[in-house]
Amino acid sequence: MKNTCASLLALVLFALVTGCKSGDKEPAEGAAKSEASAPQAGGTSLTIKGSDTMVILGQQWAEAFMKAHPDQRIQVTGGGSGTGIAALLNGTTEIAMSSRLIKPAEAQQVQARHKVEAKQTAVARDGVTFYVNEVNPLRALSLEQLQAIYLGDVKNWKEVGGPDAPIVVYSRENSSGTYVFVKDEVLKGEDFTSEALTLPGTAAVVNAVSKEKYGIGFGGAAYGKGIRELAVKVGNDEVAPTEANIQSGRYPLSRDLFFYTRGEPSGRAKTFIDFALSPEGQAIVTKVGYFPLKK
Repeated sequence: MKNTCASLLALVLFALVTGCKSGDKEPAEGAAKSEASAPQAGGTSLTIKGSDTMVILGQQWAEAFMKAHPDQRIQVTGGGSGTGIAALLNGTTEIAMSSRLIKPAEAQQVQARHKVEAKQTAVARDGVTFYVNEVNPLRALSLEQLQAIYLGDVKNWKEVGGPDAPIVVYSRENSSGTYVFVKDEVLKGEDFTSEALTLPGTAAVVNAVSKEKYGIGFGGAAYGKGIRELAVKVGNDEVAPTEANIQSGRYPLSRDLFFYTRGEPSGRAKTFIDFALSPEGQAIVTKVGYFPLKK
């Protein structure tokens, strides 16, 4: 009996020891599996992030490129030019889309962190456009009038030749390159009125203005659907955001749209950028509603 009990005790102790060893080992195997399956830096897709103004254009380029190169995968996301440049600095995107020039401080950070310069490549032309509702009789405003509206100095349409109604001001979030462009070029560095309603993306601005008959907003020329695009008064002329005026720079709010990379683009990033600059890629620029680079 004693021998039987001793044998049973030995078996129980053996099982406990074996179980403990097995339990210790399992989490290590699980951790190894998770690490092996985690995506590596850069992944298998080319990552492109940034300007909401450019996101539709970037997606159209990506679709056409992947159709021609079935083995390639491209991820295009928005969030604003500032978000794209921050991702470039952090190493979480290979190409940053930006509707504004990179700031000196941002360029210095890229240089300090990655030991290469932020390489700028213009990929399309655009004209920042101010939108009003289709029922608004106004056809043009001067930069001075636009500045007064967005600083909050002018609050009623009748002050700039429109109907006797309060102006509903729409703006973009401060991570937007278009926001920065308007602040620099129209507001001359001053802050937007605190009454401006901030919206996350140009499409949202267009949608809001199309529904608010006393609204005004701004964004890229390609988004001007369902609303009226204002011309800009320059002296006695009313200069519309047409291709000819934007290409020549006569339209005062003309600008380039950019790709930024860490150093000279190479590999799949260079192949994609070359495609965007090719005749096929520039035809997509026109299709989307922006303007190709001058030859």
